[in-house]
Amino acid sequence: MSLATRVRWFLHHNNIDYKIVHHAPTKTSLESGLKAHLPPGRVAKGVLLEDERGYLLAILPATCHLSFDAIDDLLNRHLKLAMEREIGDLFSDCVFGALPPLGEAYNVPMLVDASLLRMPDVYFEGGDHEDLVHVQRDAFHRLMGAAKQGHFGRLS
Repeated sequence: MSLATRVRWFLHHNNIDYKIVHHAPTKTSLESGLKAHLPPGRVAKGVLLEDERGYLLAILPATCHLSFDAIDDLLNRHLKLAMEREIGDLFSDCVFGALPPLGEAYNVPMLVDASLLRMPDVYFEGGDHEDLVHVQRDAFHRLMGAAKQGHFGRLS
């Protein structure tokens, strides 16, 4: 499939230099990083959350589990995982489970785990389970834009 249409547009629209890293098909961002022989802490994953106030895309290392308690404390909200149907509706150009951590491209507010912002480079799903997008630190910072930052990823 390659990059989702909106991902490709968003990267080009923001003048982001990136490379595509192709790998054998996988089911998770962590598996994608392992198949591509990448440092697993540099692979970002997106998790779509929701509450009565709307959606939020949490972006954290693929090696981590999301701490709902940490997010609730950080944002003073009680978020839960979004329903599969809603994920499919919002990210309609992506294969299920291959959420790109580009909430702005999909009009979804973002929260990024601060550990990713310290990495020299970051890899992330581009909308399928066979290609990762590779960007340098400065480009990743630009992609995160006005995303709120915090510490909410817990090592698996």
